[in-house]
Amino acid sequence: MTEIELKLQVPAGALAAVERALVAAAVTSVRMRAVYYDTPDGRLGAAGVALRLRQEGRRWVQTLKSGPSHGLSRGEHEVALPATRGAAAPPLDPQRHAGTPPGEALARVLAECEGGVAALVPRYRTDVRRRHRLLRTRRGTVELALDVGEIVAAGPDGVERRWPVRELEIELKSGQPAAVTDVARRWASQHGLWLDTRTKAERGERLARGLEPGAQVPAVKAKPSRWTRDMTPVEAWAAVLDDTLAQALPNWSEVAAGSPSHDAVHQLRVALRRLRSAERMFQGWPGVPPLNGGARVAELFRRLGVARDRDVLQAGLGRDIDAALAARGDTPLELPPLGAPEADDAQRARDGLVLIDLMAERVTLDGEAGGPADVHAAGVGAAPAGVPPVPPPNDGADLRTLVAARLERWHGQVRRDAKRFERLDDEARHRLRKRLKRLRYGVEFGAGLYGKRAVERYVGRLQESQDGLGLYNDAATAEASYRELLPAEPRAWFALGWLERQRAAAAQRCIGELGRLRKARPFWR
Repeated sequence: MTEIELKLQVPAGALAAVERALVAAAVTSVRMRAVYYDTPDGRLGAAGVALRLRQEGRRWVQTLKSGPSHGLSRGEHEVALPATRGAAAPPLDPQRHAGTPPGEALARVLAECEGGVAALVPRYRTDVRRRHRLLRTRRGTVELALDVGEIVAAGPDGVERRWPVRELEIELKSGQPAAVTDVARRWASQHGLWLDTRTKAERGERLARGLEPGAQVPAVKAKPSRWTRDMTPVEAWAAVLDDTLAQALPNWSEVAAGSPSHDAVHQLRVALRRLRSAERMFQGWPGVPPLNGGARVAELFRRLGVARDRDVLQAGLGRDIDAALAARGDTPLELPPLGAPEADDAQRARDGLVLIDLMAERVTLDGEAGGPADVHAAGVGAAPAGVPPVPPPNDGADLRTLVAARLERWHGQVRRDAKRFERLDDEARHRLRKRLKRLRYGVEFGAGLYGKRAVERYVGRLQESQDGLGLYNDAATAEASYRELLPAEPRAWFALGWLERQRAAAAQRCIGELGRLRKARPFWR
């Protein structure tokens, strides 16, 4: 069975309103206590597998889930167990899931563990009060489940850590997966809730490793493109959306939760920039629909850019300038605040809608291409209500030909700007940097359609030119901040002079790198 659901975090100030909205219809309330099992080194969690025993009121259920937690769907197999005497939990038996896709995923992990099933131990537990009800929509029936409680785990140091739970789960019971994104969007908008793809199992595993809630975790980077020569343009576009969500959703969840990780912000911006580049790349290609939420993606990208600029100054150039001042016997310069303050709950909810809309876009694309139409099918796609599924467009368009034409055009734009780089003003140089990034992402998307070595040589030239222009752009951005200090702080002239030298050195580097890029052999010809 495939579980199709989304999870929304409920800010403390929104809890009462969500509770009132939930109990407007018949609501069932139950206390649920669960124990999650894993190997002592967390191999199940690392493989995207979660195995638990959960007491729901008086009954026990053993559940196994598998697959990435960042999307709309996961594999799930659930077994109701006979009642036991008293409060004793029934014994765990992984064989209850044998012959199912999640069971096969579990077996693969255990096969690599010394001791196999015997290696499984209680790893963390949850204790929540769930209030839930069914909601019927025009696309299907979903279950709304409000969980309030906590996740508890003892870390390697023996200290027991707790992670509060206050979230609304929206799970598809029948109908089209678009019902889930529709309802998620409505509740997030009305109550200021924000999308979070981190499962209870994922958070419990962090506690078991000794991490506190909100601790930094490694950011998720983009994976190599999976395009193949036999793909249609629509199938390639679907792969872009899949890859975007796989990178954006886990990083968004960390950023929205207030993680101090600069890498998570950066990688979220990378995911959105790649999507925007792909949108331009696919423009006019047969059968590919326009991205409905493109303007909202661009707005979120710009908002995140404010945080990125702040990081560059505080952790990069600003620190270097302060070190140069210290060498002269001067104290550091205090920079003015950069950009907007941290997002409040309402802004965080609005930003999260961008990701929900991208998930809805992906679901709709499956439906339009003849994807499965309800929860019991193999995938997660669904045709919009009243629109019968249609087969993928078969217009004879060759993906490799389309990619080559687009790359040729973008390569020509970059070569023209590179040739006259010394005559370009700062705005034009910034535009060249953005064109370089767009060209590089386009190359990475279509890399699987061409020879690996030729692609790598070309990407190497792009990367060095992109790095040089990045240094130039960072210095130009920093100059604008230090100029604001001039009326009250004469020492800002020292910072501006220091930055001017950095810019000049970066410009000279760019001239050489762009010259080499102009001579790079386009592999798509």
